[in-house]
Amino acid sequence: MGGGQRRHIGTAERRARLALRHRLAGTARAAAPEEVASSLVALHGTDPATVYLAVGARLTDPAGTLPGTERALYEDRTLVRMHGMRHTVFVFPTDLTAVVHASTGLAVAGRERASLLKDMAKAGAPDAAWLKEVEESTMAALGRRGQATAAELAADEPRLREQFVYAAGKSYEGVHTVSTRLLRVLGVEGKVVRGRPLGSWTSSQFRWAVAPAHPELEVAGSQSALLRRWLAACGPATEADLKWWTGWRVTEVRRALAAIGAETVSLDDGGTGYVVDGDAEHMAEPVEPWAALLPGLDPTAMGWQQRDWYLAPELRPHLFDHSGNVGPTVWWNGRVVGGWAQRADGEIVWRILDAEGVGREGGTAIAAAAERLRTLLSGSTVTPRFRTPLERGLSAPMDGSGPPGA
Repeated sequence: MGGGQRRHIGTAERRARLALRHRLAGTARAAAPEEVASSLVALHGTDPATVYLAVGARLTDPAGTLPGTERALYEDRTLVRMHGMRHTVFVFPTDLTAVVHASTGLAVAGRERASLLKDMAKAGAPDAAWLKEVEESTMAALGRRGQATAAELAADEPRLREQFVYAAGKSYEGVHTVSTRLLRVLGVEGKVVRGRPLGSWTSSQFRWAVAPAHPELEVAGSQSALLRRWLAACGPATEADLKWWTGWRVTEVRRALAAIGAETVSLDDGGTGYVVDGDAEHMAEPVEPWAALLPGLDPTAMGWQQRDWYLAPELRPHLFDHSGNVGPTVWWNGRVVGGWAQRADGEIVWRILDAEGVGREGGTAIAAAAERLRTLLSGSTVTPRFRTPLERGLSAPMDGSGPPGA
């Protein structure tokens, strides 16, 4: 994996690569949602609004975000919302779903099904044979309906309404419905995917659909394919970044790195980064100044575990929630400089937390990025699913303390 004198990739070049490969610089923007998803490998899908806002920030024409993304997700099916790395919901290009399923989904699926059966057994609920019957009946009902909510499926298969106590006697004791847990298991097993939501594009109430057919791939080869794809978009990345993003064991990460012949490079912090074979010599082209307002859980902001090269540590208490989910961020020339929010009346407001190098040019560009966001939202109001201290503060009713960007 790279012998002799190692190439050095500094922070400035990493930021230039980010701007171009993540389609954030003005000249790098995409024409369609599929291009954005392919460039980023995956769009975070836990918060439905993130998918649209992440796409819109990278399109040449933000006005086409909502219809274009809905078409890709629910009509053409060129994008699929499914469980992926770290048991997180993502939106992937359809041609990548088989790779994701084999490389990350199978291991998670095994744990999820075992956990469900264990919890049911502890609660005295029916056994695995009973669950298999319910599963088969549910899949048949979904096949007949095409798309359906959990409630609609339960009308066809009443056993989905059965409940069992989870963690009895514990402080976190709760009641689970078979439908909730079973559909989750079927999701990570690649048998069902989320379909069109019941409400608007910001709704979290999804219908379910039978997953598109895909070939069953070999695990190690799929891990190598996914790692190569991600490194091409996000390299250089450290071993810690790779282990965190994939959710794999360190032995799996190292095996995949060796399989693709990844090259090592040195980084400004003295650490070792990895890039795909031959990429170390590809110097990023000069990038014109750029600004962006990215949503909470944006795949760029969440792309690396080690983020100091684009996000100063002192900003994290303001921009992350207690679980490590990033909120809406303001970017200037490859680094996070603040955060933004939307008030109840639809106004976009932001605050610069790190003003170094922003100046008048940066302020003007950030205001233009906010205008792009207004065009994308087209009158809709969005509240992030995971709220952060700065976002909560900015979205509160105005108190006369200052204008947007104060």
